[in-house]
Amino acid sequence: MEVRIGVQNVAREITLETPSSADEVQAAVDAALAEGGVLALVDDKGKRLVVPGRALGYVVVGESEKGRVGFGAS
Repeated sequence: MEVRIGVQNVAREITLETPSSADEVQAAVDAALAEGGVLALVDDKGKRLVVPGRALGYVVVGESEKGRVGFGAS
């Protein structure tokens, strides 16, 4: 699942691939915003990303499967 995170006062967004489902990511974002805690996600390679909940600008949860490129793509 691709997740893009915008952080307040930072020009570049954070993009990561995570094995978590969209519902799990949504629950983590909701908890970070409600409790004033942190958004903690783990990417496909096992790296942990931690962003303070108060600094979140936006979170975009993308598709779990990349689009195909080439003649066979439909």
